[in-house]
Amino acid sequence: MISKVITYMLAVVIGIAIIYLGIRFTLGTYNPFYVVASGSMIPTLNISDFVIINHNIPFMNLKVGDIIVFKSPGSLISNEQHETIVHRIAHISADIEGNRIIRTKGDANDGSIPYIDYPIRDQNYIGKVVYDIPKLGLVTKVISPPTNYIIIGVLIIVLIYYSRFGRREEQKRVR
Repeated sequence: MISKVITYMLAVVIGIAIIYLGIRFTLGTYNPFYVVASGSMIPTLNISDFVIINHNIPFMNLKVGDIIVFKSPGSLISNEQHETIVHRIAHISADIEGNRIIRTKGDANDGSIPYIDYPIRDQNYIGKVVYDIPKLGLVTKVISPPTNYIIIGVLIIVLIYYSRFGRREEQKRVR
């Protein structure tokens, strides 16, 4: 009984790992999953929508209208880290050396915000949004720390309990 439970759990964990690694390899990025954090893309994307990106789509192949995930080239608050943004490409141009520069804009925003929406260069680009799942990001909020640690702890306690007391029950049945 206990060995079957452990075998099933191990199969599930290995299955999830294989699927996750396959997705990472196929989409060409370490983290192909992002959660929309602001309302700047309403009505196309809402807060807590879950987006899947593909980094195998080269920066040079992007076009106006594509929705991309990128690191902002600057920050509105001094000494803050660059933000991860999900916005639509509004304009594409080139700098003096001929390097491609993209300007983005949130669908709900009146215009592009300097150092947030532009200039986006190849090194800022994370990936193109290829799929979105409405409201799935709420699940990631629920299972974020410390809740995920509590869930893992409870699962470990249940496994230990069943591994110790389950054996005793099996031994009683065998006798």
